[in-house]
Amino acid sequence: MKRTPFASWPCSIARTVDLLGDWWTPLVLREASYGSKRFGEFEANLKIGRNILTQRLNRLVEEGLLERVLYQERPERYEYLLTDSGRDFFPVLAAMAHWGDTWRSGNEGPPVVMRHQSCGHATHAEVVCAHCGEPLKLEDVTSELGPGYPQRLREKAEQMPRFAAQQ
Repeated sequence: MKRTPFASWPCSIARTVDLLGDWWTPLVLREASYGSKRFGEFEANLKIGRNILTQRLNRLVEEGLLERVLYQERPERYEYLLTDSGRDFFPVLAAMAHWGDTWRSGNEGPPVVMRHQSCGHATHAEVVCAHCGEPLKLEDVTSELGPGYPQRLREKAEQMPRFAAQQ
């Protein structure tokens, strides 16, 4: 899969979009989160072409979200297992599902319901402040330059309205 210029942008959202890049990649990650491990499982569940699936799996392995593990020697066959990075992507999928349930489900309701095994209740994702636990809402959050923002771009960025308010 061809990399976009987004990979080098000083923005975690842009870098994530570079990784996802298309509609199949998050769906492959969804299937891996549901327990799919083998090429045939992904192919059958997604109804995806073999060439596209191969590209997406290879990219996710290359980027460290999946690990390719040999499970049969003759002929060679592999499983694709979520890495720590891949498992850590699950809250993103859960947040996407909650948004879709809220804004894209019809009157019949969500097509899939998540159940939290620890408490047994149906649940959905909520993005909350890591410090106080309050829900994060657009109107309550500001952005500021972080330590990873390139020094050579700081002066220009500090002139942008989204960062100028915090100076």
